[in-house]
Amino acid sequence: MAESMQEKIAELEDYIMKKCLWQFHSRTWDRKRQNENILGMTKHLLLEEPVSRETPEERCYWVDAVTMAEAFKTRCPWLAGMSKEDIAVLMDGLYARIDHLTVTGSLNQELNDQHY
Repeated sequence: MAESMQEKIAELEDYIMKKCLWQFHSRTWDRKRQNENILGMTKHLLLEEPVSRETPEERCYWVDAVTMAEAFKTRCPWLAGMSKEDIAVLMDGLYARIDHLTVTGSLNQELNDQHY
């Protein structure tokens, strides 16, 4: 039985929540930036698209993205059978879910404390 898109997103989410420390940055703006850049680069890598590594910041995100893309491919063999369009939808859904968990749906009020 084929997994639904939501089940696939949940599998990737589980990996991030258990293995990726970048999700724990202490500010909303930093979490948003990490989510956008690392997950965005991971998406491009999975789609075999070029990723910019010109700045030190981009190289930092790229390292996390490469590690995550490799882990996803290893842990989720079903990725190999997905079309590029489906991978893009999957990664967009994963981004929305991680952004919700770590930013918009987070109960951590310190994320937005201006005095911290």
